[in-house]
Amino acid sequence: RARVALFTGCVAEAMFSQTNRATARVLQANGCEVVIPRTQACCGAIHYHNGADRIAMKLATENITAFDVDSVDAVIINVAGCGSMLKDYGHIAEELDADDKERSAAFAKFADKVKDVSEFLAELGPVKPTGAIPLKATYHDACHLVHAQQVRSQPRELLSLIPELELVPLPESDICCGAAGSYNLTEPEMSDRLAERKVNNVRSVDPQIVVSGNAGCTLQIQAALHKSGSTAAVLHPMELLDMSYRGVVPELPVTSSH
Repeated sequence: RARVALFTGCVAEAMFSQTNRATARVLQANGCEVVIPRTQACCGAIHYHNGADRIAMKLATENITAFDVDSVDAVIINVAGCGSMLKDYGHIAEELDADDKERSAAFAKFADKVKDVSEFLAELGPVKPTGAIPLKATYHDACHLVHAQQVRSQPRELLSLIPELELVPLPESDICCGAAGSYNLTEPEMSDRLAERKVNNVRSVDPQIVVSGNAGCTLQIQAALHKSGSTAAVLHPMELLDMSYRGVVPELPVTSSH
């Protein structure tokens, strides 16, 4: 149905390689040929946001070279922070070197092919998964997904396809968890306050699974939940979809502890 290239990321591949593999399997279950360029690099977001423009552009150039966008229908991202950066490559190239029109055009061409995996599957028309996951879940809106990319309904629509998965609304779902790239390192006190607020909202609906589409959010929420004594797991939408396609139920406690 489509030929896509998967952006695996740096932190994402190092800490959540299972999510990348689940994403590839979900895309294949939906009739997609998945290619993974070996020479791809970090998206450069952390560098760019911290003023290291030259390094960010170097990494961006490596990615532009690694991905043959003419041969694929989309460049698929499963990390909201990376997706926001990659979708902005054209603007960034123009901002940093407005005189190089050829490079700006190449970067913009790449950016036009970038799709969050939930966004792409919703447009493609997802194959309905059949494996039941009789658990209670809630979905956290990553800032870089809901605010930067305007992807809000698609992950929920995909999760709603999973048989027996109870998806309950999360209060203040689109308020930052406090990770925000390197914000949790530069402003740890405010970051911790935001994390505590997020956890209090999570625990108010008592889910067994918190669903997050961003590696930074997942790390932040995992740590805060563990600190609070909660047993809720934090999973990516593609991990749950992959389990449903394969007929696997995650081994989780029946209820969260208080």
